[in-house]
Amino acid sequence: MAELDLNDFARALIADTQATAEAEQTSIPGTFTSRVLEDLEQAGVVSNTFTAYHKAHGVEVYGYGLGEANGSLDLFITDFRLTQWEDKLTKAESEKLFRRLLTFARRCGSIRPNLDEHSDVRDMCEAVEKALADVPRIRLFLLSNRVSTSDAPATTELGGIPVSHEIWDLSRLHRQATSGMIGEPIVVNFDPPLPCLSAPSSEPNHSVVLAVVPGQRLAELYDEHRTRLLELNVRAFLQTRGAVNRGIKDTLLKAPARFLAYNNGVTATASHVDFVENEDGEYVAIREMRGLQIVNGGQTTASLHHVLVGMKGDLSQVRVQMKLTMVRPEHLAEIVPKISRFSNTQNRVSLVDFSSNHEFHVAFERITRTLWAPAADGSSQETRWFYERARGQYADELSKATSAAAQRKFKALCPTRQKFSKSDLAKYVHSWEQLPHLVSRMAQKNFAEFMIRVEESTPTVDLRYCQRVIAMALLFKAVDKAAAEHKAGSHKSLVTTYTMARLSLATDRRIDLDRIWREQDVTPALRAALDELCPRVMRIVVAANKHVGEWAKQSACWDAVSRAPWTVPEPLADELLEQPVEVAAQPVGGDEALDEVESIAIEEWDAIGQWAKETGNLELPERQLAFTVAKRLDIGEVIPTVQAIHALHVRREALRLGFRPAPE
Repeated sequence: MAELDLNDFARALIADTQATAEAEQTSIPGTFTSRVLEDLEQAGVVSNTFTAYHKAHGVEVYGYGLGEANGSLDLFITDFRLTQWEDKLTKAESEKLFRRLLTFARRCGSIRPNLDEHSDVRDMCEAVEKALADVPRIRLFLLSNRVSTSDAPATTELGGIPVSHEIWDLSRLHRQATSGMIGEPIVVNFDPPLPCLSAPSSEPNHSVVLAVVPGQRLAELYDEHRTRLLELNVRAFLQTRGAVNRGIKDTLLKAPARFLAYNNGVTATASHVDFVENEDGEYVAIREMRGLQIVNGGQTTASLHHVLVGMKGDLSQVRVQMKLTMVRPEHLAEIVPKISRFSNTQNRVSLVDFSSNHEFHVAFERITRTLWAPAADGSSQETRWFYERARGQYADELSKATSAAAQRKFKALCPTRQKFSKSDLAKYVHSWEQLPHLVSRMAQKNFAEFMIRVEESTPTVDLRYCQRVIAMALLFKAVDKAAAEHKAGSHKSLVTTYTMARLSLATDRRIDLDRIWREQDVTPALRAALDELCPRVMRIVVAANKHVGEWAKQSACWDAVSRAPWTVPEPLADELLEQPVEVAAQPVGGDEALDEVESIAIEEWDAIGQWAKETGNLELPERQLAFTVAKRLDIGEVIPTVQAIHALHVRREALRLGFRPAPE
């Protein structure tokens, strides 16, 4: 690594953090914390993270995370400096920060009673206090934009619970930004070697072997690496749901010896495998796998872990079949998504490649790179919205400007406030599509859900689509500003997505996104409406006697917000379009979807909505969609193409979960 590269990265990191904090009206250390946690969550290092800042005598904390399936309690502390990167993070400083963080864990029970009931810090104290009762391990994370001069402290304990330490300093963050991945490749050793059967192959870029892996070993691998093991499997980031998972768990608990017969097993890839060979040069056993990824069978793996760790089950009799494909690193992007897509799956929804190389993101980047936004604020300067298909693209482009004048010109044409990422795009679209509970489940899970919807109904990414998504971004930022003015505090992101979703619902998506694009701002009438709506939404989202972060993830929260009484003010009503805005051009198969929806009886759509309401099997937006389709069919109103495609998905899901239409 060249020193100049690290220096440039340090400067860009500071500038980007400052600009983002200013644009989002957040603190600089808090913005840096959120940025790093998003990267860590994307890599599967942490999950279910929340930011909340508290500092007192001998105590300091910036947030916490709760690993899925009783994995770990994670606590975060941040060290961010605006000085040059040559200022090192010393061993004494890091040890002091870790002590302050651990002291918070010790004192959280006594800190909580002195805090306001709506405080995000109180929510954090309650969550940490509860987790300490049964969590198997604690991990302390120090996040810093300085270079550390020492390794992290050795493992200690708190009340008999192991406590490990991790330092994410400038060098480690730089490795992530320049390599595109946070962790080292996962390496798995087998002693004794794992027997395998090699399949002959004439394909030069990959080969396949079959093996049977002990279930406990697979569960332990997941416990150690978490979703890093499943980075190429979108289901790794979704909530466990559906009858298949329950079936897996029942088999593991009641008939573990039959698991191999009942279960489809896992499909995995590795970049290198060390084999034991027989005298004929045939592969007969596996000593080591490097770069292991489970691209199909994420639910099986997570269920094994849940039974072992969460339910203390015995997996000693469990065996899992594994199809292992060795893929050269240079062909991963080409081959792995196809393996994931075409492998036999245990759930109806196909796995998708949600990496930066997905065709949706490539197309969106290509169009936005040549798309000029109209001049705003009385200026004659047109600008661009910079879509970061991969982390660090903005900084890379900025570094190509070798002089200060060239860098100022680049920032004038591509302002930092107009930079947005894949997870930002998913956040904007899902808020508009009235899915705020998904947005509230943090960036990676929301992004994974977004990609599933893209796969089910791939939008035509054209000029109009990009303009309207950017208009959503402008609307989201206007809502975010209103939430800040109403003192939403650390719950601002939750209040923002819910307010935008409630606005979309109240206006039936008839806000003129094209006008927002042309003017690069929302209208005064819309801004006034947000000022009126935001505090009403905030009272429900930031509810008393609820953990706000967990409450916002539930569809029940959206149900409560969607039923909150609010009438669109007359000035805004006068601006609304006559028909809902279709963000995407008509997808392939749209006409067929509309014909199929219209061929299904109105009574069946009503019955789906009623069944879902009584059983709770579908999410609120899906239930509402069934009723909406029935209503529109009844009055002869045209059903938007995207809505028709989503409605068919809802019907298929209802049938899978047990809905049975009345006989004709």
